[in-house]
Amino acid sequence: MKDFAISRRYAKALLLLGKEDGQAETYREQLSGVAAFLAREVELSTAIANPIYECDGRRGVLKVVVEKLGLSPVIASFVLLLFDKGRFGYLGSIDETYQELVDELNGIAHAHVVSAVDLSEDAVEKIKASLSALTGKDVILNLEKDPGLIGGIVTKIGDLVLDGSVRTQLQNMKESFKRGESV
Repeated sequence: MKDFAISRRYAKALLLLGKEDGQAETYREQLSGVAAFLAREVELSTAIANPIYECDGRRGVLKVVVEKLGLSPVIASFVLLLFDKGRFGYLGSIDETYQELVDELNGIAHAHVVSAVDLSEDAVEKIKASLSALTGKDVILNLEKDPGLIGGIVTKIGDLVLDGSVRTQLQNMKESFKRGESV
């Protein structure tokens, strides 16, 4: 829970700056780029975060990395601030949260759809349209296949879960029979 609170606090602060100067999308791309770079370069990010090494030396290395990546002054300062405040290890989480906040700002929602079989283009479009109508936002679908559902789909969008799987319906029927209810 603490990780989420920290990530959200820093992401919201950066989003406020982005909204103020109209650079939210630019910051999105740059933050994502630096987070992806440091995730790929594990030895480098481990060395920067490792307290065994002298703080000034680690900060110097990070500063050189930031300069070489050609980041805007705001993102460069933001990354160095994370280091100075001991929050450098949260960079990936902050990036994820920032991406979500910018999507929310742009009226975009992400939905995770799990189906028992591959869905046709027509079915995908209908699901997308229904979710857009439900949320009032443009919806980006993440499709997954799970034959264990037997049939139907399970959709998760934000905190809302819509479970229309045959597996769940059978499970509910089983519980009803156990309680002695008629179906």
